Amino acid sequence: MANLEPAGARRGLLRVLGASFALAVGIGATIGAGILRTPGEVAAHLPNAVLFMAAWVLGGVNALMGATAYSELAAMMPQSGGPYVYVRRALGPLPGFFAGYSDWINQCATLAAVGLLVGEYLPVLVPLLSGHAVMTAVAVLGGLAVLQWVGVRSAGWLQEVTTVVKALALLAVAAAAFFVAPAAPSGVVESRETSLVLAFALAMQGVVFTYDSYYWMVYYGEDLTAPERDIPRSMFRGLAVIIVVYLLLNVAFLRLLPMDQLAGESFAGGALAAVIFGQHGDAVIRGIMIVSLLGALNAQLLAAPRILYAMAGDRLFPSRGLVVSARGTPSIGLVVTLVVTALFLLSGTFTAVLAAISVIIVVNYVLIYASLFMLRRREPDAPRPYRAWGYPWVQSVAFGIALAFLVGVAVGDPRGTLLGAGVLAAAVPVYLLVARFSR
Repeated sequence: MANLEPAGARRGLLRVLGASFALAVGIGATIGAGILRTPGEVAAHLPNAVLFMAAWVLGGVNALMGATAYSELAAMMPQSGGPYVYVRRALGPLPGFFAGYSDWINQCATLAAVGLLVGEYLPVLVPLLSGHAVMTAVAVLGGLAVLQWVGVRSAGWLQEVTTVVKALALLAVAAAAFFVAPAAPSGVVESRETSLVLAFALAMQGVVFTYDSYYWMVYYGEDLTAPERDIPRSMFRGLAVIIVVYLLLNVAFLRLLPMDQLAGESFAGGALAAVIFGQHGDAVIRGIMIVSLLGALNAQLLAAPRILYAMAGDRLFPSRGLVVSARGTPSIGLVVTLVVTALFLLSGTFTAVLAAISVIIVVNYVLIYASLFMLRRREPDAPRPYRAWGYPWVQSVAFGIALAFLVGVAVGDPRGTLLGAGVLAAAVPVYLLVARFSR
């Protein structure tokens, strides 16, 4: 069998990011708009405080199980590029291309969507920007790209600052909720579903996706000074912070918002801030959102070019993708990412890809667990600085959950599933074309 090891050592990324960046990027990429929006959807499915909180606890447990797999793979293969690197080595070029292509497309579409959100929120603080959401988004993305060209250290510093500000601000909001008189208990609220099992499964979809991105430090293996040590440590420490923030915020929601108000609330964070801060609540929560979204944009704009960079090293993307600036930025990958993101943003077509995101995310989870099992079987003696706790039982449970979610997404959102299948199926002809030109 041909050696599928990515040639990471021959590339030119700079090992200038430390453990604090790894911790910040995991927290910063995860805690975003989701925790301020998803609780209302979860409460609509589970309008019972005990079940509602149980869903968020189980979401954290599921993420911790996933972290064991990501940590082993990342410490074993400390290269930049994320899941693509692991899937290619374990399952071969086509599945690897499948993972990398879908991941990169997903990130470009998400960059467009999050950039547009920033453009919509900023006018509250800067009224002159009202009515210019798309151009504001383009300007923000351009500014973050310039920061990367200045140097990867500068982008890393921004990630750390935005993450600290966001985490402290959200913890402050959660703490402030305990200095306000609690809401009067609401009457009995009916779930959308007649089956408790179905209701819990649908609620968990939103919870799992809100926890997604805790593993974001795996995209920067060749940028970190000690990836074998820092990736596992930062992943679990970051998850501890994320779980605490999520649980405290959800307790705050339950304390100040009657269940009949929380259930179906499209922006639970805004409703909570209005109760705590009154007429200033909207400005407060939008300010937090802007900082949060800037951190998420920065993390994604750092990660996406590194996927192309890793694929270029394996001849699954033009070799120009290996070009790295003197200050550690994959220049060509960044330009291509910006161009595709701008096309998504200006045309509005990112909405079609976003409808398929849930499918793409779950498929990549399945591939990660499959990669872990395959490499344990095929390369049992390979160096593993971190070995997944509870292997294989913990990871088998997590693998089963991922498969169940894939079925749940297909049943709950058939249109999005078809779109996701279309995005993924398009990888095959693109791979064949790239492989032909590579030869």
